[in-house]
Amino acid sequence: MWKPCPFTRHAALIVYIVLEIFIHSVKGLNVCTSGSATSCEECLLIHPSCAWCAQEDFGQARTLNSRCDFSQNLQKRGCDDPFIENPRSGSSLLRSKPLSSKGSGVTQYDVIQIYPQKISLSLRPGDQTSFEVQVRPVEDYPVDLYYLMDLSLSMKDDLDTIRNLGTKLAEEMRKLTSNFRLGFGSFVDKNISPFSYTAPKYQDNPCNGYKLFPNCVPTFGFRHLLSLTDKVDRFNEEVQKQLVSRNRDAPEGGFDAILQAAVCKDYPSLALLGEKLAENNIFLIFAVTKRHYVLYKNLTALIPGTTVEILDQDSKNIIQLIVNAYNNIRSKVELSVWDHPEDLNLAFTATCQDGQPLTGLRKCADLKIGDTVSFNITVDARGCPPKGTRKGFIIRPVGFKDRLEVSVDYRCDCSCTYYTKSNSSRCNSAGTYSCGMCHCEPGYLGARCECEEGEVDHQHLSACREAEGKQVCSGRGECSCNQCLCYESEFGKIYGTFCECDDFSCARHKGILCSGHGECHCGECKCHAGYIGDNCNCSTETASCASDDGKICSGRGSCVCGRCQCTEPGAFGDTCEKCPTCPDACGTKRECIECRLFNTGRLADNQTCQRMCKDEIITVETLKTDDSNTVQCVYKTENDCVMKFTYSEHANGQSVLTALKEPECAVAPNAMTVLLAVVGSILLMGIVLLAIWKLVITIHDRREFARFQSARSRARYEMASNPVYKQSIPSHPMETDFHMHSIKSCNGGVH
Repeated sequence: MWKPCPFTRHAALIVYIVLEIFIHSVKGLNVCTSGSATSCEECLLIHPSCAWCAQEDFGQARTLNSRCDFSQNLQKRGCDDPFIENPRSGSSLLRSKPLSSKGSGVTQYDVIQIYPQKISLSLRPGDQTSFEVQVRPVEDYPVDLYYLMDLSLSMKDDLDTIRNLGTKLAEEMRKLTSNFRLGFGSFVDKNISPFSYTAPKYQDNPCNGYKLFPNCVPTFGFRHLLSLTDKVDRFNEEVQKQLVSRNRDAPEGGFDAILQAAVCKDYPSLALLGEKLAENNIFLIFAVTKRHYVLYKNLTALIPGTTVEILDQDSKNIIQLIVNAYNNIRSKVELSVWDHPEDLNLAFTATCQDGQPLTGLRKCADLKIGDTVSFNITVDARGCPPKGTRKGFIIRPVGFKDRLEVSVDYRCDCSCTYYTKSNSSRCNSAGTYSCGMCHCEPGYLGARCECEEGEVDHQHLSACREAEGKQVCSGRGECSCNQCLCYESEFGKIYGTFCECDDFSCARHKGILCSGHGECHCGECKCHAGYIGDNCNCSTETASCASDDGKICSGRGSCVCGRCQCTEPGAFGDTCEKCPTCPDACGTKRECIECRLFNTGRLADNQTCQRMCKDEIITVETLKTDDSNTVQCVYKTENDCVMKFTYSEHANGQSVLTALKEPECAVAPNAMTVLLAVVGSILLMGIVLLAIWKLVITIHDRREFARFQSARSRARYEMASNPVYKQSIPSHPMETDFHMHSIKSCNGGVH
C-alpha cells in the first residue's frame, strides 16, 4: 500500500519543532509577528509555520497583537480554531494499480512496473511534502529490437556475418523473454556533398573506378526494411537482399537514421535525438569498432539511456554484445523527470536492494529481474504562480513505458477570502472586509475605517503614545484617528503601533546589516537558520569543525561560530587535528601507519583510510631518534613485533610520519643450535669441574708430599745428629733375618 514516507514526515516534524523552540527561545524573535503582513495571503508567504486569524473580534484591545503568528500562539490569544488559516502541503492518490510480477500473458500491455501511477500534490510555498515511488522490472518483459545497420562499403564483411543473425539472435533472446520481435533498417549517408560522391558517374554506382570493389548500390540516407515482427525468417530474408554502398564522410548518417527509425523526423541534434528516444522508451546500443569506442562513449553523456559496446571487425560478437547490453539495461533503474516546473524543488532518496536510503540518488544498479526498489521524493514550492494555476510533471524510469503523473495545485489563497465583501457595514461602508480586517478606502483610517485623514483630537493623542511621557508615535510618525501614520525613511521601513520599530536599526558586522545572515526587525536581528548572535555573524554549523575521524575539532577543542577553538595544550590546525605533544598522538597516527603501509587495523577499509589518513608517510630502513622536534612512537603489532615511527609537523603545516619499512621482530632460535649449546655447556661444565678437582687433588698431594719430605728430612737429621742413637747389632744371624723379613713383610702389606 502506498503512503508518504514516514521517515521524511517525522524528520520534517522534528525540524519544525526545533525551529519553533529556536524562534521562541530568543527574546523578540518571531518570524510571523514582524509587522509586515497586512493580509492573510502575505502572512502565508512569510513562513510555512505562520498562520492567520480571521476572527472578527480578535485583537481589539490596544496591544501589539498581530493576526499573523504561529497557530498555537493565536489559540492562546483567543482565536478559535475554525478561524485559523494554516493550509498544509499534502498528497493524494489518484491511480494506484499494484505492481506486476510478470510481463507475459494476455495482459502484457497492462504490465505495471511503477507504483503509484497518478497522484495529486497540494503545495504551500516553503512547506515540503513527500511521496514514495516503487519500481519493479518484471520478468519476461516484451522486447523489441530494431537492428539498424551501416551499409557503407567498410561494412561488407559484417554484412556477410549477419545474414543468419535473426535465427541465432532470436534463440538467445528467447532465453530472456518469450515475447521478442525483430525489425531491420539500414543507412549509408545523405546523398549530397560533402557526405557522398555526387559526380554524375557515381549516381548509379558510387564504387565506379574503385578497384577493390567496383560495383555497389547508389548512396541512400535511411531505409526502413522490416517492421517489428516475431517471424525471424523475414529478418534473414531482408538481410540476404542487402548490398553495400559507398560514401565520403566517415561518421556516416547514423544519427539521422536513428531518429528516423524512432519517430520518422529529419536530420537531428543530439538533444533532439535524446529527447525522442526517451519519449519513445528506446534504449540505444552503439555497436562500434574499437577505434571509434571513445567517440561514442562520450556521446552517451549527451544521450541518456545509451550504451556502447565494442564490435569485432567482422561483427562475429554481435549476438553476445546485444545480450550483454540487454542484461545491463535491465539491471538498473533510473528515474527521469519530465516537464519539471521551475518553481518546484525536487529531492530524491533511493532505497535499493540493500534497504539503505541513499540521499540525493535517483538510480539503483546491479538489480535482478523482479527486484523492487523505492524512491522517496520530496517536493516544495518556492513561490506562488498566478491564481488558479495548476501545474504538473511526469516521473519515468529511463527506458520504461510506465510513468507516474503528478499534478500540482498551489495553496496560496486563504479560504476566508471567499467571503470578502466590499463597502461592508463592518467597515462603516468605507472599506472592504476580508479575513477579519477592514481594508479602508483612500482617505479613511481606523480598524473599522471610522476616521478620515486629517482629523486631529488632542484626546486621541494619548492613544498614539507607547507610554505616558513618550513621544507621539515615537517621534517618527503622526497621530491620525487614534492611529500612528509612520514616516517614510530612505534607510528602510518604519512600522509598529507607535512607529517604534524599523528594519534598519540593528547590529552590523563589517558594515553589513545582521551580517547578511538575518533580517532586522524592530531593532533586533532575526537570524536565518544556522546563525546566532546579536549581529548573526556566528554560524551554528559544525561541519567545518569536523575532523577526518568524524569528531568535532578532533576531540581537542570546541566549535565556536563554525571554527575550532583548540583547548588541548599543543593542539593546532583547522580542526585541532595536529598535536604532536598530545598523549594520544602516537595512537592516532598508529592507525594510519597500519592501514597505509600494511592494510591492517581499524581503518583498513580503503576509502576510510584515504579519507582519514592524508599525512605524508616516509619509510626508512633505520629510524633516526635524535631529532628533538619529533615524537618517538613505538607499538606492538599483532605478531608480537615492534613497529617504530616518528611524528613531526613541518613549518608549512604538513604532518610527516617517518616509519620503518618493516616491524622489528625477534628471530626464533634454531633447535639444533639450542641442543648443541646445551650439550656443549654441560660438557664444558664437566671439564671445568674435573679440572678444578684435579687442581685441588694436585695441590693437596703436593702439600702432603712436601710435609712427608719435611718429616723425612727431620728424621735423617735426628738420626745423624743424635750421639746416643746407635744401630743395634744382632747377636745371632737368625734375628737379623727375622727382622728384615718383618720389615719386608710390612712394606709388602703383610701385618
